[in-house]
Amino acid sequence: MPGSPTPSKRRAAVVYNPVKVELAKLEKSVAAAEISAGWAASRWYSTTEKDAGQNVTRAALADGAAVIIAAGGDGTVRAVAEALRDSGVPLSLVPAGTGNLLARNLDLALNSLDESIETAFTGADRRIDLGMAEIVRDDDEREEHAFLVMAGIGLDAKMIAMTKPRLKKAVGWLAYVDAGVRALPELKPVRIRYSIDGSVEKSSSVHTIIVGNCGALPGGILLMPDAKPDDGILDIAALRPRGPFGWLKVWNKVAWENGVLRKSALGRSIIDLTADVKDVLYLTGRDLQLTVEVSQEFQLDGDEFGKAKSVHAWVDPGALTVKVPA
Repeated sequence: MPGSPTPSKRRAAVVYNPVKVELAKLEKSVAAAEISAGWAASRWYSTTEKDAGQNVTRAALADGAAVIIAAGGDGTVRAVAEALRDSGVPLSLVPAGTGNLLARNLDLALNSLDESIETAFTGADRRIDLGMAEIVRDDDEREEHAFLVMAGIGLDAKMIAMTKPRLKKAVGWLAYVDAGVRALPELKPVRIRYSIDGSVEKSSSVHTIIVGNCGALPGGILLMPDAKPDDGILDIAALRPRGPFGWLKVWNKVAWENGVLRKSALGRSIIDLTADVKDVLYLTGRDLQLTVEVSQEFQLDGDEFGKAKSVHAWVDPGALTVKVPA
């Protein structure tokens, strides 16, 4: 056909969560984009209850995929990225979940299927870091997983564990607020011991500690304002509210100061003139060793991962390639 692109041997793979996506619409959009780009027909791989995406992504790599399109929620994206670590094959996102955390932090399209698919075939490659976490259970069993945005132990993980699936499906990320309100009354400070980049071990008492590769959450909350996905550094936030207004100070810090004031020069000058909120402690490093006095709930990118008594978290710089609009 005159004007049609020369057929290419390049082929995409679509790893999709059948619970999250409208498959017919996704197939139509992919077919149009691959024809326009002159690529061969894409191969399709469904996640299952037993395989969140790691195994099918490895199969797609073995089949010679030139790009992996992850269509699903944060759990699917995290699993695909884990399998793509250091492969050089780019990940392209079709956000279809509650938080869509990585897409938000990379300023990718959240509500345009065709735009997301077009990026997979015509976008530019961007190298970003991967966070890695080794979890140690009470029985000394060890698990290693990747994370793209945040890992946490304490309140945030307890909140995720207590989120009602039906409410999450109905109102999205606001379901976490309901879970947080229910988690607060039973939350007590946790004694931790930690070491950053091999430094002398320190101890503290916190309600939650979060390790971030990126800093933004839904609802305009900027938990870690200095976090960048490609700086080779992990940002660490320890929430340790003190006194009757402690949680109010934490909320003011992450929602008002970080989410609103930092967006303007005037707002930043106001922050510079105010005293630091000691209820939120910020640290940075490339390697974190963390042990809790009593095992606590642990989460990765918004998914619960059971209880951990210790966590080793580190950054793998530039380990993942992501497609972004050209």
